[in-house]
Amino acid sequence: MKKEMKNKYITFSKNIFIPVTNVCRNACDYCGFRARSLEDAYLISMKEFLVLVKTKGAATEALFTAGEKPELAKLSSFFKKKILDSGYLSLLEYTKELCKLAIKHGLLPHCNLGVLNKEELKELREVNASMGLMLETIAELEAHKKSPGKITEERLKMIAEAGELEIPFTTGLLIGIGEKPQDRIRSLEAIKSLHNKYGHIQEVIIQPFIPKPFTPMWNKKPPSFEELKEVVRAAREILPEEVAIQVPPNLTSPKALIELGASDLGGISEKTLDYINPESPWPKEEELRKMVAPYELRERLPIYPRYIEKGGYSEEIRPLIERYVDEEGFRRREYK
Repeated sequence: MKKEMKNKYITFSKNIFIPVTNVCRNACDYCGFRARSLEDAYLISMKEFLVLVKTKGAATEALFTAGEKPELAKLSSFFKKKILDSGYLSLLEYTKELCKLAIKHGLLPHCNLGVLNKEELKELREVNASMGLMLETIAELEAHKKSPGKITEERLKMIAEAGELEIPFTTGLLIGIGEKPQDRIRSLEAIKSLHNKYGHIQEVIIQPFIPKPFTPMWNKKPPSFEELKEVVRAAREILPEEVAIQVPPNLTSPKALIELGASDLGGISEKTLDYINPESPWPKEEELRKMVAPYELRERLPIYPRYIEKGGYSEEIRPLIERYVDEEGFRRREYK
């Protein structure tokens, strides 16, 4: 039996997207973010970072993303020199410092740095409102043959360890990268199992593959909208009602997916690109309202209301949460 949608609002957050580095040990066949040469590689400088956070506009979230374990990448020598020249020893140390600065400038950090171990998660927990890692799929795929970080067991282990540390967490599926329909169901069941054990999954993103130039999968067709609808429908059937289903409004048409159970649109930015999908600009807030009407749009923080109510965050970010949150756990309207 289909679950009735109980969400009162369709939610979203306002963020600043901060690509810390595009040096990555993985070489996924569909990824356009990873640096392929020294000419493409970068580590965001402190000066560049400060420009972003000082012009944050109405954002409350600092979304940090980076290539996974750049110290182990083919371009590791570039990364190691850059990080040492910046006065730090590792991506973790540098990103933690950026998180602290983001907090000082009124932003709540959310880090997705790829696979991390439990000690690394613990290190970042104090300066993050929430964290994330896309599961993508539990299937073994040709697209991941050069990506040591896409071993399913390692990704599930990290999501579980985030649960043990009570970190409010985002994960999701990447649709159309070679997985079969039954793989999507198995992936959703794996996420459900982890949430049932730890209760820490805030949201599950259902994200379509978008072909990128100069990648091995450039000529592969993206998934059809009907496929996305089937996955959203299945996700709402399988996942606990408290776990939001997120659909990116710059990659798909959200209205029909909302009617099937999606309830969140993720983060949008007034100041920065979606560096993972730079060809797909985020809609502005007013455009979002029109896209989801007659559903009501409500702005949230990167930590969901039920985790705020539980006090599931550190003392370091408490003052910001208290400044921004309203009595329902969403963003106070006077801060728009």
